[in-house]
Amino acid sequence: MARNLGIVMMCVVVLLLLVENQVTSTELPAEEPESANFFPMHGVTQGSLKPQDCGPRCSSRCSATQYKKPCLFFCNKCCTKCLCVPQGTYGNKQSCPCYNNWKTKRGGPKCP
Repeated sequence: MARNLGIVMMCVVVLLLLVENQVTSTELPAEEPESANFFPMHGVTQGSLKPQDCGPRCSSRCSATQYKKPCLFFCNKCCTKCLCVPQGTYGNKQSCPCYNNWKTKRGGPKCP
């Protein structure tokens, strides 16, 4: 009986050491450096914008196009639905899946 109790106690000690080692070895993810852009990362991921923030973000997104009116119209429509606008004036849609995956009837991208 004493031998079984000793084995059980040894197993408990080993288990506690393993758990303690696991807890102390987990690392916290490093913080991302703050970008120097006018708009921070806020609003780039899906659902991170408020509807009233769509106007300025879409103005920035459509600033380089010669078709400003349609770009702003569709960008605002997409932003209202997805609550995000990708950074820059072109591309970077992978940061906002809803914005990227919304397609027209013909299968083309709906959001600029």
